[in-house]
Amino acid sequence: MRILRSRRYSFRTEEAYRDWVLRFLAFCGAEPDVVSDGQVGGFLSHLAVERQVSASTQKQALNALAFYFKEVLERPLAVEGFRSARRVRKLPVVLSRSEVQRLLDSMEGVHALLARLMYGTGMRLMEAVRLRVQDVDFERGMILVRDGKGRKDRVVPLPKRCRHPLEAHMESRRRQFDRDQENGGVHVYLPDALVRKYPRASQDWRWQYVFASGRISRDPRSGQRRRHHLHETGLQKAIQRGARQAGLAKRVNSHALRHSFATHLLEAGYDIRTVQELLGHADVSTTMIYTHVLNRPGLPPVVSPADFD
Repeated sequence: MRILRSRRYSFRTEEAYRDWVLRFLAFCGAEPDVVSDGQVGGFLSHLAVERQVSASTQKQALNALAFYFKEVLERPLAVEGFRSARRVRKLPVVLSRSEVQRLLDSMEGVHALLARLMYGTGMRLMEAVRLRVQDVDFERGMILVRDGKGRKDRVVPLPKRCRHPLEAHMESRRRQFDRDQENGGVHVYLPDALVRKYPRASQDWRWQYVFASGRISRDPRSGQRRRHHLHETGLQKAIQRGARQAGLAKRVNSHALRHSFATHLLEAGYDIRTVQELLGHADVSTTMIYTHVLNRPGLPPVVSPADFD
C-alpha cells in the first residue's frame, strides 16, 4: 500500500489492487515470493472462464498483478496465452431532455442540486461530491474539476440555472463552517503534500468541500476532527429513487447524467473534440461511443423505412 500511495494512486485504485492481489494469492495457495508468471495466466483464465468477468475487470486484475510483480516482488511480469474475457460493447444509457427534467423534478434538497450539476457539467460522481469551495468561479461562470480521472484538471461551464441555488447552498455551507470553527475547530482532508506545504489550509474556507457531510468524524491517524464530503452512496440512491418516482423505465444511475450531458451536446451540434475536453477523455475514441446513440451520427436524421411514404 505504501508503494501505491507513493505513486499517488487514488484510494479506490489502492483498494482494487490490494483486493486483486489477495484474490490471486488465495487462488494460488502459495507464499507471495514463490508465485510464478504461469499462475498469473491461470488466474486470469479462471476469471474469464469460471467467473465470466468482463474484459475491463480482467484487465484491471492484470494491471494490479503487473504492478505487484514489478514494484513489490521486483521482477517484471511476462504472461501470455491466457484466456481473454469476451469484450462486449455496451451503449450508454441516455435520457431524453424531458426525462432528465422529470428526474430532476422528482428529487429534492442537496441531492437534487448535485444531480443538476452533474447533468449540467458532465462531472463524474466523485468529481461532484469532492468539489471544493475555491473551484467554483461564479464571476467567470465555470467550475474547475481538479484531479479527475487520470489525475487531470479541466474546466467545465457552471450552468446558469444552477448559479442561484448553488450560491444559496454556499451561504448555508459557510454558516456551517463558521459554527464548526467556533466549536473547537474542524478540519478537512488534504493530501499529504498539501498538508506539508499549507499546514493551515485544512481550516481554510477555500479548501472546504462544497457538499459536506452532516457528520463530523475523527481521523484515526492524526486525531483531527474533520467534516468530509457527502457520501456518494446517498446521491446514487437518491438518483435511483428519483427515477422510480419519475416513472422512468430506463436503468438510471449517476453516470446516466454524464452520458446525457455528452449526447445532448452532440445533438445540439457541438464538436466532438469540445465534448471530449469537457468530459476529460484522454482519447476521442472514448467520446465516439456517444455518436452511436444519436439518431444522426454525423449524417441527416435516419428515418425508419417503415415510415417511408
